[in-house]
This record gives sequence, structure tokens and C-alpha cells, in this order.
Amino acid sequence: MSAGWVAGSVRAKALAGRYPGVRGAREIAACVTLDDALRHLAATPYSRYTRASVGLAEAQRAVTATLLWHLRVLAGWLPRGGARLLVPLAAGFEIANVTARLLAQDGRGQGAPEPYRLGALETAWRSLEHAGTPVELRAALATSPWGDPGGDTPWALVSGMRMAAARRTAVAVPHARPWAEGRAALLIARELFVHQRTLPTPLRRDAARLLGSRAPSAATYQEFREGLPETARWVVADVAEPGGLWRAEAGWWRRLDKDGAVMLRDARLGPRVVVGAVATLSVDAWRVRAALESAARGGRPEEAFDALG
Repeated sequence: MSAGWVAGSVRAKALAGRYPGVRGAREIAACVTLDDALRHLAATPYSRYTRASVGLAEAQRAVTATLLWHLRVLAGWLPRGGARLLVPLAAGFEIANVTARLLAQDGRGQGAPEPYRLGALETAWRSLEHAGTPVELRAALATSPWGDPGGDTPWALVSGMRMAAARRTAVAVPHARPWAEGRAALLIARELFVHQRTLPTPLRRDAARLLGSRAPSAATYQEFREGLPETARWVVADVAEPGGLWRAEAGWWRRLDKDGAVMLRDARLGPRVVVGAVATLSVDAWRVRAALESAARGGRPEEAFDALG
């Protein structure tokens, strides 16, 4: 392994070790006001962005902005070309930018925050941000690594991007393929059996590449579960009905947390450790966002952390 990857891995481990973790997030969740919770965050890496937060939504966005900033820092530590490993893992930020743009276009995005600044982790945002309508946005996606989502309605655009992100992650980041397959399975299950939507052709094609053709073509939720490959079935193994998919979502985060911790402990420094750090940092941000909501509701840590088991 090159000296650059070794140095990047060591720094990734150090970065992940600075975050609050489960114990710190529980302390934040137990706060009885959001202001108290934000004071707790002042002693964590999240202080860079949360110190000016005045409300729950702003504070939660500041947490994710901190995550993005540290992913960009991590990308800068990696050897030449190493940042490409993180681009698909950071795709959610570009999807969030597009979602905010769509809300603004239909009048529901008043006071929308500034787009996330992606830097070297951008896929195609500099092209997408100039799209003035959903039709233009679809055209911009079609000529980018995202690919054509198959429709220009907001749900088709965003769902297509989410499935494309799973596909790109599975291809470019082998260590993250189980997470990508699980995420794809959840997306398809929600679209088919919660929202009762017909999948656009590109989305169905991407899903088939990850999950095989049986699950995306299933007529019932049970057929869907049975049609998933073993590598993806884990995400819905304990969820017998579509109404329980929120538990599958929590289970996905638990798997990310567990796998990330194992990767971080790997003595062979290299890309696997870096991917583990990204997973750990992402889960921590998810936990802290839940903890802030708990504090804003008067401090209910047992509710905020039931999902983590």
C-alpha cells in the first residue's frame, strides 16, 4: 500500500475518533432544550457550523454540513486520485441540493439554504445548478454520470438519482456494495409498495443491475423479498410488511455502523479503512441529528435511539 494511503488511513481513523459517538449523542438527546444540546455540540467537531444555529432545522443541516466538510478534508488527505473513492459516497449531498432546487422551483423552497459546497466531491453540480426547470434538470442529468432518471417529475428525478447513487457506489466502492444493495432494495420497496408507483425504465434497469430482475418486477411485497439476492435480503429480512420499512431503514444504519467500526479496526491501512471512516462519520451525523430533535422535544433519548437497538 502506498505511503499516501497509509497516511490518509491514519488521519481517517483520528478524524472518526473525535466524534461524539453513541455516548455523546445520548447526552445531547437527554438535553431538555435545543440550546442546551447546541452547547454540548460546542465541544465536538460539529461546533464549526452549529455555533450560529438558531433552530432545529438549521442545527441539523449544520451537522450534515460538518460531515461534508470533513469528507472533503479526508479527500484532501488521500493520494492523487483517492478522492474518486469518496465521490459516490458523498452523492447524497448533491441529491439534497437538487431536492432543494426542485422545492424552490415549485414555490415550496422559500428561505432555502445555500447549496452544499461539494468541492472535489462533486459529481455534476456545476451543471445541475443552472437548470431552471425540471425538464432542464433531467436533460442535465442525462448528460452527466448520473444518467437519465427517466422522467421530469420531482419524484422521478430524485428517485432516479438515489438509485444511480447506489449503482455508482456498488461499482466504484466494492467495500460499500452491501450498503448500496440494501439502499437500493429499500428505495424499490418504498416506491412499489408504499407509494404504489410504476418505476421509470432507467430506475428499474439500475435496480436490476444491483438486485437482479425478480425483485424490481415483483407484484407483491412478499415476492419482492423472496426475489432479492442474498446480499441484499438482509435489509428487509425482519420486515414482513411494507409498513415496517422504517425499521428496515434503521437496520440499514445499524449495518453501516457495525461494518464501519470493523473496517476502522483493520490493521491493513488503505481504502477499506477510509470507507469505514466515511461510514462511521455518516452514522454519527445521523445519530446527532436525531439527538438534536430529541432535545428540541424536551429530551427523550429513549425514543431517539430505539432505532439503534
